[in-house]
Amino acid sequence: MEEPLINGSSGGGSIETCELLHPAPSTVVELGNGDYLPVKSFGDVKSMFWKETVKLWVIAGPIIFNTLCLYGLNSSTQIFVGHLGNIELSAVAIALSVISVFSFGFLLGMASALETLCGQAFGAGQMYMLGIYMQRSWIILTVSCVLLLPVYIFATPILELLGQDHDIAVLASKFAIQIIPQLFALAINFPIQKFLQAQSKVGVIAWIGFVTLLLHVFFLWLFIYVLGLSTFGAALAYDISGWVIPIAQLVYVVGWCKDGWKGLSWLAFHEIWAFVRLSVASAVMLCLEVWYMMTLIVLTGHLADAVIAVASISVCMNLNGWEAMLFIGINAAISVRVSNELGSGHPRAAKYCVFVVVAQSLLIGLFFMVLILVTKDYFAIIFTSSKELQQAVARLAFLLGVTMVLNSIQPVISGVAIGGGWQALVAYINLGCYYIFGLPLGFLMGYKLNMGVEGIWSGMLCGTALQTLILLFIVWKTNWKHEADQALERVQKWGGKDNEDEKVVVDSC
Repeated sequence: MEEPLINGSSGGGSIETCELLHPAPSTVVELGNGDYLPVKSFGDVKSMFWKETVKLWVIAGPIIFNTLCLYGLNSSTQIFVGHLGNIELSAVAIALSVISVFSFGFLLGMASALETLCGQAFGAGQMYMLGIYMQRSWIILTVSCVLLLPVYIFATPILELLGQDHDIAVLASKFAIQIIPQLFALAINFPIQKFLQAQSKVGVIAWIGFVTLLLHVFFLWLFIYVLGLSTFGAALAYDISGWVIPIAQLVYVVGWCKDGWKGLSWLAFHEIWAFVRLSVASAVMLCLEVWYMMTLIVLTGHLADAVIAVASISVCMNLNGWEAMLFIGINAAISVRVSNELGSGHPRAAKYCVFVVVAQSLLIGLFFMVLILVTKDYFAIIFTSSKELQQAVARLAFLLGVTMVLNSIQPVISGVAIGGGWQALVAYINLGCYYIFGLPLGFLMGYKLNMGVEGIWSGMLCGTALQTLILLFIVWKTNWKHEADQALERVQKWGGKDNEDEKVVVDSC
């Protein structure tokens, strides 16, 4: 009986949970360095598929749960505010789906550089660099928050310039200014999350997210319904909950992550501009994805009956966001798997885990599409009591289902790109498919062909489909041995031999 597929890297870059499984008969075994042998039969495929599934979901499960809890902060805020009125729902939806998502996407993209560097450094066994990388990211993201402040402060003219109704833009701007404290919470939160995810310490992230969501719902009820603070109460609850998460995570890092956290260090400023360049490439890649669907909400503001148009799209995007959070969690998990395996010098393991996660993600996307189509006449009741708005949402259900299928694959491939350090390449692909092809096509179908919301959305989905096909082709043709060699070179450049002597000067605080 052969040993199961267990990553044997001395660097500690892969999850050890699989070592607890009972050995199963298989001809797919590891080479001496911990990588897989090629699969040559259906039995080999089943064995590999099962073991990669376990490795993936041990990481992905807690990350997805945490991500859903974080998104629950946005969604529950919209649900509570939605029952105050359609204007309030549209305004808060715009503030959260446009202004907040703008900054969320940018900061998450900047922090995604840590997924590449921390994951590959962890795979190579260079634990001490994880804390240094995290501190560099704190510095960069905090400065980025300051640069993003004008978007919040001048939200009213920006939204009106984009064609939003005046009343919606004014209330959305007021809410956006009130949630500025939550913006700076993200600058601390995201780097800590990437630090913990690279080490597969994801259970604590899930528990913190769950407790925070419960607190947030309580705060919303207290501030909106008990104290009658309306949208200001929603903003106050959003800010408090936003800071609970990074504070709790930081306490865990300082108290229980002694290998990766050695205290504050001046090394955080070492080669910071090179770190900025990778962070910006990551941000551009992710922002072009996150902002793409955000523009759908913006474009609907130019249509007739803007309140119903924006509100119906906002409801659909809210539900799509729940599924997107699931796949952002899988995105994080696959980036950890790929970066760990490449950092450990295991190209075949990196390749196999990508194929497994793409297949599973497609099945999940199809499941959600069927669920949406079955419940198309009912799910809008959660968000609104307006019959007119419920009917408008039901008409968009098919497009929402198709979006969920496409968005089941695209974020996963982006996670592979982050794990492999392909951010710049994917950024160019996103720019071409989304903004040169998809967005103009949506504008043409929506306005010139008078197809309205359905036309805008359909055209933009064509851009998503094109991007997904291109990324799938790139993954299929990737030379994973070359990627593993590049990962080892990157680890040496950022935290290897050149920094080995500097490790001793880290100042513990």
